[in-house]
Amino acid sequence: MIERMPCRIKLLPVEKGAAAFHDFEEYERLVDVARAIDQRTYLIVLLGGEAGLRCGEMIALEWGDVDLAKRQLCVRRSDWNGQVGTPKGGRQRYVPLTRRLTAALVEHRHLRSTRVLCRDNGTPFTRQIVQGRMLLAARRANVRRGVHILRHTFCSHLSMRGAPPKAIQELAGHADLTMTQRYMHLSPAALDAAIGLLDRPSGDQSCGDILAAAGGSKTTNESGGITGGEAGIRTLGRAFRPYNGLANRRLQPLGHLTADAKCT
Repeated sequence: MIERMPCRIKLLPVEKGAAAFHDFEEYERLVDVARAIDQRTYLIVLLGGEAGLRCGEMIALEWGDVDLAKRQLCVRRSDWNGQVGTPKGGRQRYVPLTRRLTAALVEHRHLRSTRVLCRDNGTPFTRQIVQGRMLLAARRANVRRGVHILRHTFCSHLSMRGAPPKAIQELAGHADLTMTQRYMHLSPAALDAAIGLLDRPSGDQSCGDILAAAGGSKTTNESGGITGGEAGIRTLGRAFRPYNGLANRRLQPLGHLTADAKCT
């Protein structure tokens, strides 16, 4: 028996592939199909696609976590095969509700259980039930199958509409920006604004609404605000525009995000 390894093994880095997601047309088609199936399937699609909840977070969501007056929900627990614990990352988060998701929750309101998603007899949904409903809806809508793809869709649509990485991180509950950056290649807003700097006259040294923040340096913008700590280029004010140039596709609204969900 070899007591120790005679050499060191260095694993080669493997590039992570882009996260699969539904485009705007596919997502709206899935929403329509889910609504036609029943209210609970419809709610599953919206909780994943417009609030970014993971499967276990949907199952563990209770009515006490939903504030319809403030139009927000609190993700404070997750269910894994009947065992309830904290969400991935170990901390709770608050997510503003879209108007469409708010209306669905109001329509779905019941007293059968403290859980939002439950059977007619009040027993909570299981992971298998959620997955089965999503499989049926995806087949009928002719889109990619899976529950977690809804969460990827949530993050991707926010990025494509120009949401800042930090906002997506907070809404999705990512532990750090590394995971959030998987979706940033979908957002050309910051890149377009950065290239726009090259169109300025050579004598114009101002950055306008573009704020460069590299390393830990602090930079002052035109309004006097100071920021720093995030590498790369962020856009502020007028330069921060939602992306709407998806190859002649008509973009569908993401349920009309509330003001709390839009970071400026």
